[in-house]
Amino acid sequence: MKARTLAPLLFAFLIVQRLLEVRLARSNERWAREHGAAEYGREHYPLFFVLHPGWMLCTLLEGRRSRGRVNWLAFALFGLAQPLRYWVIRTLGRYWNTKILIVPGGERVTGGPFRYLRHPNYAVVALEIASAPLAVGAWRTALAYTVLNAALLLLIRLPAEERALRAYRQAEG
Repeated sequence: MKARTLAPLLFAFLIVQRLLEVRLARSNERWAREHGAAEYGREHYPLFFVLHPGWMLCTLLEGRRSRGRVNWLAFALFGLAQPLRYWVIRTLGRYWNTKILIVPGGERVTGGPFRYLRHPNYAVVALEIASAPLAVGAWRTALAYTVLNAALLLLIRLPAEERALRAYRQAEG
């Protein structure tokens, strides 16, 4: 199969997946706020709505220009990321969100994939951001967005989450 044939299919899959996840996140946010959740990291949240659609669009555009065949190893890694993504979402249940929301009385989740990684969702996203573009020959997109995602996570998002958890623990006593 040609990479340029897979690129629009992959793009469509990602669009549907992310829209469904935004819907779930909004439902979970309503529940969390009804239970007194405080939001942290609000100032950097819009960056995700630039990063992810940009990554998906660049994967589509660069992949459509590709003259090569599908990189099946990269595609398999992308496929492997999908059950891991849903394992994280299922493990977090109502607490899963795209925002940093701390619900009073909640406890840090340590089961499921959290037994192995402190932030497994970000590992899954990093794997997707690299593997999806590589599957369709979009190596420039894979490189650029891997760097952008790492910078956003390591310099902004993870520190904001850790500050939120510390603030919650201190408030709880």
